[in-house]
Amino acid sequence: MATTVRRAVLTLPAAPLGPENPLPALGVLDETHTLDERARKRLPRDMVRQIGYEPLRTLLPVRILDGYERERTDTDLDAVVIENDRLRVTVLPGLGGRIHSLHHKPTGRELVYRNPVFQPASFALNGAWFSGGIEWNIGATGHTTLSCAPLHAALVPAPDGGEMLRLWEWERLRDLPFQVDLWLPDGSDFLYAGVRIRNPHERAAPVYWWSNIAVEEDEHTRVLSPAETAWHFGYERDLRQVPVPEFRGEDRTYPLRGDVPADYFYDVPDEERKWIASLDANGTGLVQTSTDALRGRKLFLWGAGRGGRRWQRWLTEPGTPGYAEIQAGLARTQLEHVRLEGEAEFSWLEAYGPLAADPAAVHGTDWDRARAAAADRLEAVLPRAEVDAAYAAWLPYADAAPGERLATGSGWGALEVLRAGHKLPGTPFEESTLGEEQEPWVELLTSGLLPEPRVDAPPGPTLVAPHWRDMLETAPAEPLTEYHLGIAQWHAGDLAQAVRSWERGLKLAPSRWPLLRCLAVADRQSGHPDLAADHYAAAFDDLCAGRGDDGEAWTAVHTALGREAVTALLAVDRTAEARRVWDRLRPDVRRRGAFRLIEARLLLAEGEKDAARAVFDAGFEVADLREGAETLGEVWAALTDDPLPDAYEYRMRPGD
Repeated sequence: MATTVRRAVLTLPAAPLGPENPLPALGVLDETHTLDERARKRLPRDMVRQIGYEPLRTLLPVRILDGYERERTDTDLDAVVIENDRLRVTVLPGLGGRIHSLHHKPTGRELVYRNPVFQPASFALNGAWFSGGIEWNIGATGHTTLSCAPLHAALVPAPDGGEMLRLWEWERLRDLPFQVDLWLPDGSDFLYAGVRIRNPHERAAPVYWWSNIAVEEDEHTRVLSPAETAWHFGYERDLRQVPVPEFRGEDRTYPLRGDVPADYFYDVPDEERKWIASLDANGTGLVQTSTDALRGRKLFLWGAGRGGRRWQRWLTEPGTPGYAEIQAGLARTQLEHVRLEGEAEFSWLEAYGPLAADPAAVHGTDWDRARAAAADRLEAVLPRAEVDAAYAAWLPYADAAPGERLATGSGWGALEVLRAGHKLPGTPFEESTLGEEQEPWVELLTSGLLPEPRVDAPPGPTLVAPHWRDMLETAPAEPLTEYHLGIAQWHAGDLAQAVRSWERGLKLAPSRWPLLRCLAVADRQSGHPDLAADHYAAAFDDLCAGRGDDGEAWTAVHTALGREAVTALLAVDRTAEARRVWDRLRPDVRRRGAFRLIEARLLLAEGEKDAARAVFDAGFEVADLREGAETLGEVWAALTDDPLPDAYEYRMRPGD
């Protein structure tokens, strides 16, 4: 059959994403991949330079997604299917363009781990993320903020005369547009992904990209790549070079031979072909390869320990196979960001498909023979020169105008194009995609002032790039303008000026809680937790006095601000005030897993150990438990010397 690209519907048990957290993400970035200074001293200078290149302080202007829970119902998800007589590829444009399935028709094999459910968990930089398939990670160290966001999608001409699927969006952390062109040539066993990241600005920008492939694992799964050493990160704030395949007495190319979660960034020599494969007991599985621009390769394993196994069940479904992740990136490790000069671009081509190699060689003790067996089979079924030729053939089509639209992303790219007049052939960000969130900023752009705040909704998102900050600084100093200006100044690192803007806004603000909450965060981060607690208590009082309805937006505000306020008050032992905030939360909010944990902490602070233990004994699930978080174990240890029950075992560090 000729290659086809068509719309489809995928039905999965799914937990609703819920609303965005309406509080601006002022807090310090919560990322587990951080290093202490001692670790940096052992690393190559160029690696240290890229690790230190413009790391994020905050997630601004992106908002947190933490409104989901764990109740799942059958849900229809919009999908696009790309298919020829060899492969059937299912793509979810509404969820970051994730490839949900890569089905090899001749063998009936699923080449990637296909998650049977959609269950958000707090692994993305901004919260909600889900496991499985192939995801496109752009922005900064961690899973992209677009993990659960819609992308623009359309049909475009393919180099072989057929059609391919284009996905594109404006990545807001770094203010960069990107595209992924999925091209499946007729009769091919390999899906091609042409990727381009453009910097339309005059200034240079830090770039991060990792293509992340989930693959099924069992005791025979082995991950191969052309490397003799790897950079090991084990959630201990340390990065060290280790031998491949054996490290600490075990062959770490088998994901289940480790006890705890770990990253292995393979140090692929510059002259070697760039590839990584996950093969089973029979020597069959998935291979990913690319043009040389995508230099990095990585294995992430959950390991066989209690914490890793618990995370597996949490992210997927009990009784389903476990998974590991094989990845490919622009840098050697995910702690690095690569400089992209102004008005320049990065582009490359990836290929995904089946591989079958001699199982005796693949699983033998001779590492050179094992990786050579995979490399030779890859060269036989997809020569390196063929990938380079496919890239050269695709590149002229990267600017092709999209045809039939299959999905619509956000309006933020359209706003940037409207502001600066960027010319971005191939990835149009049309004014028709501007929406309600962009309306105030269109008004600021065209008239020089922000419109009056809506009384029926909390403040909307803030734009923080220098050009928007400049516009806010010259706009009339109304309370809403001061609120947004302070957030932009905070993002720029001008913390003192941000506080002054918020304090000016307070004098005339009809609704004081947004500004009080910002001041609370500033107090906390400047080392004044008692002042932070004062501002949080005042903010929650103002919110409760000013709103009586229970619409989704206001429920989200009460939930988010109440959670922060109770936590801040408990941190300074103001237990009675924390209880007063707790008592004003809605009953359905207090029943959520995250708030059941807060209740246990509150009871513990009140000296009610038995009642706090009863909360744990009754059972709860913190839906947005953060990767690497140890809160459950810490509270449990304060209650009892009993071993932590499996239901609460999410620890990822060795020795926990």
